[in-house]
Amino acid sequence: MGKYRVHWCYFPFRKLTRSFRRCSPSKRTLIIAILCLVNLLFLVLKVGHLEQPRSKEEQKRHTRGEHHLDGEPPATSDLQTQASLEVPTLFNVVYVTLKFKRLKPVNIRGTIRPKLRKKVRTKTIHPTITQRKRFSVERETGKGNRSTGLKTSRKGGSLVDFSLKSYNDGTDPRFSSIRIYSEMAPPWFSAQDVKIMRFLADAKVLRIKEIPRLDAPSLVIFEGADMNRLVSQKHLNRNNVCGGQCGIIHCSVGNAEVFAFHLDRVLGLSRTIPAVSRKFGFLNDGQACQVVLWDASLHPKDLAAGPTTVRMTWREYQNSLTQRCWQRNVNPKSNSGCSSIYHSEWSKLALFDFLLQIHNRLDPSCCGFRPRQEDMCVQPGRHDVCKDQENIQLANIVHREHDLRHLVFINNKGFFDHNEDNLDFRLLEGIKELPEQAVSVLRKRKLREKLLQSLFLDQMYWESQGGRQGIDKLIDVIEKRANILLTYINAHGIKVIPMND
Repeated sequence: MGKYRVHWCYFPFRKLTRSFRRCSPSKRTLIIAILCLVNLLFLVLKVGHLEQPRSKEEQKRHTRGEHHLDGEPPATSDLQTQASLEVPTLFNVVYVTLKFKRLKPVNIRGTIRPKLRKKVRTKTIHPTITQRKRFSVERETGKGNRSTGLKTSRKGGSLVDFSLKSYNDGTDPRFSSIRIYSEMAPPWFSAQDVKIMRFLADAKVLRIKEIPRLDAPSLVIFEGADMNRLVSQKHLNRNNVCGGQCGIIHCSVGNAEVFAFHLDRVLGLSRTIPAVSRKFGFLNDGQACQVVLWDASLHPKDLAAGPTTVRMTWREYQNSLTQRCWQRNVNPKSNSGCSSIYHSEWSKLALFDFLLQIHNRLDPSCCGFRPRQEDMCVQPGRHDVCKDQENIQLANIVHREHDLRHLVFINNKGFFDHNEDNLDFRLLEGIKELPEQAVSVLRKRKLREKLLQSLFLDQMYWESQGGRQGIDKLIDVIEKRANILLTYINAHGIKVIPMND
């Protein structure tokens, strides 16, 4: 009997599977999909049926709690189950609290007290001073100190001297803004140049001095920590201006002194004073300023008297070019009218000033080009002297006290906005020779490569000019003028000769 029942149950299943196998693949797929859909629908209905009583039970639980808390009597339908479901009010309160309690607290904004950190306050004595404002710090009143208060110069100008006991200009002593990643600096820089650049860019500022001058803007000088002896010891304490190693701060637009310094070294002239860019929190609203090394040998007498200069007119200058004064160390005749400067120095000066269009030395009255309204030579009476060009006085022809034969290029304010049709060719007038080393850099098209490599060392200057894009624009101007100069050399038959010291 049991065997017959098993056979009876197995026979329909066997017949169903046989018919399923005979169906086409598409029909079999459709049947399987229908079965899966029915199964899924059954599961959804079953789960929904199980969750519905639970939600009703929770709703009754909350309702009973609210009735008890409000003090209202329970409904009539709940009288039969009141005895079994009635819970004390205190238990309801605890239950609600436990339900909303989290195992881990949420970091809600403002609920967790942050860790207390000690803030290091840097006391700045004069944080808001700009380049046109006088220093508003207290002058030292101590006696017997070389940094005391007020000292008077010969022309009545006062030297304001004060020390900075706690000063921070934002520079990190662990890192240098002079970037030299290889073992050696570029070959056009001497070891002394690198030391001076690092001092000007990274030295700790010990003292700030403002030196008012009657005939010129005030000089702002900082004294840095004496890292290495950079200049001769006999020139350090002159004029009571600098007792150690110092730098002159110029916060002019463009930082032309820095570019001029690198161009001078790339061309192999070595006549400018090292200069870098650096930021000071008390000057120029924190923008980069140019810092030039203080050289006391340029001021042998009094600071108010200015540097040691060669006074000569345009006629005397042209005469010295004709006489070839001191060429090959030959003493000139007594009646030749020669100055103390070597003949080759004028050639270096002319080439350098033409590339940067610096006219304040050989053409202070702007007679060789069309000046703009904002140029200094447009002042009343200055440009009118061009009618008598032979008697125009040259300016800023500077040399050191102990070196009367070589020039020093200072106040190198170049102009990059002079068009090619408005260049000052008066700077090249009377020049018959030019230095071979400088001209070879221009002819071999190495000027851009070397200037990029050189200017990259000064990180502060590089960033202040807008990076590579801004530097390329400046070099474009110099390259165009270099091409014009090469054309001028060929057209006028100017000789290119070695001019080594």
